[in-house]
Order: sequence, then C-alpha cells, then structure tokens
Amino acid sequence: MRYLPVMLALASTLGIAQNIKNNPASNHGNKFEQLGTILPDANVYRTASGAPGHKYWQQRADYNIDVTLDEKNLEVTGSETVTYYNNSPDKLNYLWLQLDENQHDPNSDANYFDNNPAGKAPYDEGNLRSLDVKSVKEGLGDKILSITDELGKPLSYTVNQTMMRIDLPKELAPNSKIKFIVKWKYKMSNRMITGGRGGYEYFPEDGNHLFTMTQWYPRMCVYSDYQGWQNKQFTGRGEFALAFGNFTVKMTVPSDHMVCATGQCQNYAQVLSPTQLQRWTKSQSTPNEVTEIVTLDECKAAEKNKATTTKTWIFKADSVRDFAWGTSRKFMWDAMPVTIDGKKVTCMSFYGKEAAPLYRKYSTKTVAHTIKTYSKYTIPYPYPVAQSIEAANGMEYPMICFNFGRTEKDGTYTEATKYGMLGVIIHEVGHNFFPMIINSDERQWSWMDEGLNTFVQFLTEQEFDNNYPSQRGPAHKMVDYMRLPKDQLEPIMTNSENIIQFGPNAYGKPCTALNILRETVMGRKLFDFAFKQYCTRWAFKHPTPADFFRTMEDASAVDLDWFWRGWFYDIEPVDISLDSVKVFTVINNKQVPVKNDTITINPKPKEYIHISRIRNKEEGIKFLVDADTTLRDFYYYYKPEQTVEKQVIDRNRNLEPVSDSAYARLQGKYFYELSLSNKGGLVMPVIIQWNYKDGSSEVERIHAYVWRKNEKNVVKTFSKTKEVASVQIDPYRETADIDEKNNTWNMKDAPSRFDVFKGKTAGRGQSTGGNPMQKAKK
Repeated sequence: MRYLPVMLALASTLGIAQNIKNNPASNHGNKFEQLGTILPDANVYRTASGAPGHKYWQQRADYNIDVTLDEKNLEVTGSETVTYYNNSPDKLNYLWLQLDENQHDPNSDANYFDNNPAGKAPYDEGNLRSLDVKSVKEGLGDKILSITDELGKPLSYTVNQTMMRIDLPKELAPNSKIKFIVKWKYKMSNRMITGGRGGYEYFPEDGNHLFTMTQWYPRMCVYSDYQGWQNKQFTGRGEFALAFGNFTVKMTVPSDHMVCATGQCQNYAQVLSPTQLQRWTKSQSTPNEVTEIVTLDECKAAEKNKATTTKTWIFKADSVRDFAWGTSRKFMWDAMPVTIDGKKVTCMSFYGKEAAPLYRKYSTKTVAHTIKTYSKYTIPYPYPVAQSIEAANGMEYPMICFNFGRTEKDGTYTEATKYGMLGVIIHEVGHNFFPMIINSDERQWSWMDEGLNTFVQFLTEQEFDNNYPSQRGPAHKMVDYMRLPKDQLEPIMTNSENIIQFGPNAYGKPCTALNILRETVMGRKLFDFAFKQYCTRWAFKHPTPADFFRTMEDASAVDLDWFWRGWFYDIEPVDISLDSVKVFTVINNKQVPVKNDTITINPKPKEYIHISRIRNKEEGIKFLVDADTTLRDFYYYYKPEQTVEKQVIDRNRNLEPVSDSAYARLQGKYFYELSLSNKGGLVMPVIIQWNYKDGSSEVERIHAYVWRKNEKNVVKTFSKTKEVASVQIDPYRETADIDEKNNTWNMKDAPSRFDVFKGKTAGRGQSTGGNPMQKAKK
C-alpha cells in the first residue's frame, strides 16, 4: 500500500503527458505560473510584501552651490560644496558623480549610437546634427576646474565621459560623511539646435534668451542595496537616478532677469521691485485666485532695456533629489496658493509673451488641479511650491517643470495646441510624484516613472473634463502599437536605451496596463488602495519593479503574476476570438438547436466612450471645467460643450455557467455555448455583452483564470431566460484587443455613409452608362 500513491501519481502524470501529446492545444504553458525566480529574492532591505525592509537604507547628499550665469558669453561658472552621507553598511573607496553636460561633448560616444541613413540627411534636423557633431557641439561639456576636500587639499579624480570618480584618501566608513568642493564651468548649448533638456533658446526678434538650467551641476550617483553604484552612462534617453538631500543655491544673473527654481526663494525683498514684492505678498493671502507678479507690459519693457548689472537670488529646498532653475527677462509670472492636506502650496507659472494668451488662462490652474488629483491617488503633495515654465519643451524636476504651449503671433491657437499644452503641464507637474518623490531609477526602468506618471496623468485629464481627449490610457488607443511586427516590439521590462518604440513602450503600454488593472482586472477600490499603498511605502525612497509588483498583490489579495508576465515581460498582444456560438433550448428534457438571423448594428463611433469616462460620470466626479466657471469660459471658447449618454454596466466579474444537471429544471430557457480562442497569446478577462431580442442588453465579466488550464481555447455555456439576438466580446474596448472583427456573433456593421453614397452613385452610373461622378455633378 505504501507504493500506491506513487503509482497513482505516475499514472496520472503519464496520462497528462499522453493527453498533451495527443492534443497539444490543451497544454496550458506557464502564463499563470508565479514569477518566482524572475523577481529578486526578498531580504532585510526589501521584503517579499514589497515594502522597505527593517534594515532598509539609502544615501544622502546635501549641496551648497554658488553659480553665475554670464549671458553675454553664454557661460556658467559654479562652485559646490557636497556633503555625502554613507548610510550603507559598506566601506566606500571612491564616489561617483554625474557630469551630464558631457553628453554634449563632441567626442561623446552618445553622438554615434543611433542610425543615420544618408537618405534622411537633407530632411531631418536631428540627422544633420549627427552628421556635423564636431561643429555643432564644439567646446561643449563640463570643464572641471578643481576638486578638493573641505580644507582645500586636492582630491584625485577621473572623468569617463558623463561619469566622474573621486578617489578618497581613506575609506568612507558606514554611518559617516565626507565633505568636498567641486569647481567647474561650461559653455551653454543652444538646445533648439543641439537638443537636450537644458541650455538656452534665443529669440532673434527681440535679442533675448530664455535659459533652462537643468543637469547643470555635478550630481552624486545613487549607491543602493540592489545594484551598488548606478553609474551607467547618460546618453540622452535613460534619465536619472539621484539621491535625496537638502539644497542651498545662490544664482547670480542679470539684474532684470526673473528666476524660477526648485524650492523657495529666501530673498524676494532684495531682488523684486517694491511693486512686485507687494503683489507677491498679496498673492500669498488670496487662495485659489491667480495673481500676476510680473505683468506683460513689464516683461516687454525688460526685453528692450537689457541690464548690465547683476543680482543674486537665493533658493532653498529640502528633501529633493535634484535642483533646476530657469531665468530670463522675458518671463511673466503669476501665482495662486491652494491647500493640499491642510498645507499651503503655491502654484506658479512663468512664461514669455509668446505663450501668454494660453498660459495666463490655464497654466497655474492646471498646476493646482494636477497636484490635487495626484494627491488623491498617491500621497499628499509634500512640497511648498509647484511651478510650470513655458520653454518650448517638456521636462521635469522637483517643484519645477518646463513645458510648451505658444500661440500664433496674433494670439490665436488651435484645439491641438491647447490640449498639447494641458497634457504636457499635467504630465510634467505630475512627475513631482514619479520619480521626484517615489524615486525610481529612470536610467534603468523608464516605465517606472513615465508609465506610472502617464497613468495618473490620464486620471487627472479625465477629472479635468469628462470629454477630455486623452491620447494614452484608454485601452483601444494602444492597439496600433500592440499589433506591430514582433521585431519592432520589446517588453516593458526593457532597459531605456534598448527600446525602439520608446513612447508607446515606456509611456503608453504601462499606462494602458495600469488602467486595465484598475477598470477590468482588479476594480477601482482594490486597485486604488494598493496603488496608494505603493506610493506611501516608497515615498522618498528608491523602489524597484519587484517592489511595485509585490505591493500591488500584497495590498489587494489579487494574484497578478499572470498579468505582470503578459503585459510587462512579454510582447504578445490581446486577440480573443469568438469562434462560434451554439444555441439550445430545453423542450421535454431534450436539447433543441435554435436558429438565429444575423442582425445589423450601427457602425462604431469614431471616438469610443471609454470605460473610465463612463464610470467617472456614474461616480459623480467633479470635473474642473464644470467647477471653475472662469476656466470653463476659456476652455469652451473653441469647443462647444458635449454630453455623454449615461450607460449602465453590470460589473459581475465571475458569473459561472449553469451546470448540465440543471437542464431538467430549466425547460423553456436558452443555452449558449461560446467557443473562444486566444489568438494573440496574452491572456485577459473575457467580457461578454448579450444583446437580447427584446432590445435590452447585459454585460458579464469572466476572470482571466478561465484560461488557466488551457491558454488557447475556452468553451463556456450560459443559461439565459431571454432569447439572445447577438453577442459581442469586449464591448467597451477595454482589453486592447487588436482584432475586433472576430469579437461578435450574429452582428455585422451597417454600411457607412460613404459606402451608401458610393453604392448610389455606382447604381446611377450603371443605369446611364456614363461616369457616375459626372452624372452626380449634374
């Protein structure tokens, strides 16, 4: 008897193997297996629950910087005192710093990484730059003047392109700190020609510059528990990994410049005019009201009369991972305080006259809406300031971001320009949360900040206006990318530098995946709690992908390994096909087939009402454009108000079919056997809309687990009390199914108006024997 279990197990295994051999389609592969060794082992620094461990640590770097901008010679000169805290359990023999300006050095390897076919050269500005690197970038890059300890003794250092190693005279022990001084300078680049995030833009019509000071100082690399030094070279795409710290920065600029920066200004009384200071003071006591600090007339006057003297602006910022600033005499400036979680946050915008017609109306109110909405879904915004700067680009830093949104010279603008501006402001301001607070490694995993941020951007856009035309978020917006040939696709879990379709891969697909998790897989309540838990756990820390994956499961009790496998580690698309429907009824305890006639439905609207829009309306979300009457007047100036018909959805996710044994008790009812196949490979929930002959409809949701034992084919039978006229899979286009033609039964699209017209004109042409278009003209 002791051998019987073994014999039974062996027989069972042999039987399964034989069944798989005879019927390969029954093999369920590994789509539902746990991630297991794909994820790193949990340890005392990072737990299996996705939370920081009881011995979690991270480094800290404080900066005291003096910097001077020479506008005439377009040169920056700086000196920084860095205090570096070794909170790790390791002894450090050297430190690594980032010299991001060396990306612009004409000898940088990054200039030669990408293809540049000769046929593109006459037409593509970027390709022309790559062909003429030496002349375009001559003289660019950091020039290190000296590196010393706090007593002035020189320290040995080595520069390797965008990375610099400082060799320490003795080991930096755990729980100790070191202070050193770096002096440097560099020639600024015209970012409109060389590209990149920082530099200057020149306005020939008035002879002025707009400076965006980003990646402008030598910055400490991250030393972490999971990879040691993150000193992967900066090539321009994979962004940044940075340590938190406190900053005090003194910026000397022409005296007629306005400066915006990370943190809070410490000396407005010394750098603003009495009138401007009075306006600033007033703005701080008028919450939810936009106050102009620098007017359009003032910035126009400054453009004409360039100062020859300088002023020094002093800013401080605590618990930030970076520091950026902008400066120009072209800047207008407005401000509006709002309250977030009981604390005052001053929302501000800086912009030139070229953007004034749009930014005066929208920018600061959009900043406020963004930090309020992100605070709702992540953590309360912790900083005292949030700013949007118009600079003809889009890039993010703590408490400050650079955006675009200029009008035509006559002040008019298109809907595309308006929504482009709104979208980039929401996105870049949202980066305050990802990665400025939830501080992931952008150099390695772009999706952890861009994807998560784009997802919350979508939520924010949808709460701005229920009809907001979001380009990323709704699942059907991702279909064109997911149906691309496999040689043009990479998994989301791909290093930033190796991605072909960077926008869809790092922004769009992870955003879509998270929206599907929220709306279709987990449900809003479970998802929102788990997502907020991740943000709370990892605020002001360094999370990894495993920490995110584990937290989402730990806080929801939803097994999502199948979802991470399919959406993040693979490139297979969603294509669930409704192959057949068999219809039976029970008469005298016998199954009788039922015949159905094909019905015609209206063609799908060009813009689907996606599932998030419907549910936001149902939940009574207060949309910004409905609550702010002043903003609504501007917002609808070009676009008449639209309405969305209320649609009710049955959210039953796991309705089981009636068993065969119940047939005898169900005479007169209808039974529908649906045969489904997974043609795309990515397993997903099955969403079924039943359209009944009496004109009503019903939606049932079947969990993705239905594919667990056979990932290729599923047969499910349903009992209905009413006769079904037609069936549609994924009726709200919420799973990113790449082929909707195989999603229906007993349905066909009605001809479009163009098809009807074409048929009529063709008919007239046949009857007269002439050219149908010529006859139509008569």
